[in-house]
Amino acid sequence: MNAPFNPRAAALRDPFAAYVCDDATAEMLKPIISEFGWPQEKINRGGLRNAVQSLSVSASPNILFVDLSESGDPLNDINALAEVCEPGTVVIAAGLVNDVRLYRDLVNSGIHDYLLKPFSNEQVREVIAQAQLTIAGPRTSEPSNDRPHLACAFIGVRGGVGASSLAGSVAWLFGDRSNRSTALLDLDVHFGTGALALDLEPGRGLTDAIENPSRIDGLFIERAMVRANDRLAVLSAEAPINQPMLNDGTAFFQLQEEMRNAFECTVIDLPRSVLVQHPHLLNEVQAVVVVTEFTLAATRDSIRILSWLKANAPQCRVIVVANRVPPGDGEISRKDFETSIERKVDLVVPFDQKLSAQAAKLGKPLSALGKATKIGPALASLADSLIAAIDSQGAGATAPDGKSLLGRIGHLKSMLPARKIGKKG
Repeated sequence: MNAPFNPRAAALRDPFAAYVCDDATAEMLKPIISEFGWPQEKINRGGLRNAVQSLSVSASPNILFVDLSESGDPLNDINALAEVCEPGTVVIAAGLVNDVRLYRDLVNSGIHDYLLKPFSNEQVREVIAQAQLTIAGPRTSEPSNDRPHLACAFIGVRGGVGASSLAGSVAWLFGDRSNRSTALLDLDVHFGTGALALDLEPGRGLTDAIENPSRIDGLFIERAMVRANDRLAVLSAEAPINQPMLNDGTAFFQLQEEMRNAFECTVIDLPRSVLVQHPHLLNEVQAVVVVTEFTLAATRDSIRILSWLKANAPQCRVIVVANRVPPGDGEISRKDFETSIERKVDLVVPFDQKLSAQAAKLGKPLSALGKATKIGPALASLADSLIAAIDSQGAGATAPDGKSLLGRIGHLKSMLPARKIGKKG
């Protein structure tokens, strides 16, 4: 179990097998492994003893669930299992013994985790997801490549402009289209949608990191992140809204550092409030995507954020994306918007209500479903621009300091049709 991992050999083996001691455990596992797309026939009776006998004459799966309930000496039996398991097998054990020393000994022997009976469906689902991430995550035995790490941040100038949707779509493209291992870090701790949009349970990884920054290391990243597919892992949260998550940004910065070591790309969904509180989070970021819309309020906030980025993150390449742009005339025109922010919009992503609804229902990113629509090429172009930012670091926002904020907004208002505002009284 502790032997070096061989990804090619793992691809040829069964993804999952279980050896349980009772019908209740088998019935609990059936719907869960079906969710992962694995056949229920891989659940076997007989517990650990049957597992050792079976695996001594057949290939071991990538993930192995073994029940220790009938084992008289769990530690020695696990060691016997290790002798018949192939390298890279991730073992999840379950049993009735509630002993911290046993847990530590089992983990030290090479198992991934130990579940104490009775356990919940959610516990099993989470530990299997973590085991998948362990298999998909980078290994020290894998040859490293020479591609530099790409870190990019998505900032929505207003709520509802779709920054989170674009972040998830581009993260998915980095893995699917560019074949790069990618981490999606959603820093909206209470209302983040990084996991929700991909039909994943966020887990407690992000909240645990904020509460205990000292725990953050490579192993924590491997276990805390939720795997969306072989190339994309997500760290998101849905913290209770009556639980303030006060922090000095140390945890966020450490997460970025560990993700830089574990993945080829990091995509940060960065709320405006976090940007203001923790500006140092952009210190190691090569590119920032400013997501906006063609409205007066978004124009004002685009000016402010672009000015902030020029002063505080000059090393970042800034890409302005107008998202969810409806056909026809909006509140303001693209020309008026660009005149006001004093730079061009780099990309316009059209609004597709049908595609957005389908993506939400299926828990898929827009980039996965919209390849044949106008949105597909736009998102692919954005992903390519971000990857190109690795070779063009230092191209920051280009908005000049010709006018004050009030002057720019006043200039914009002069271009808009006059509005009739009713007077009170």
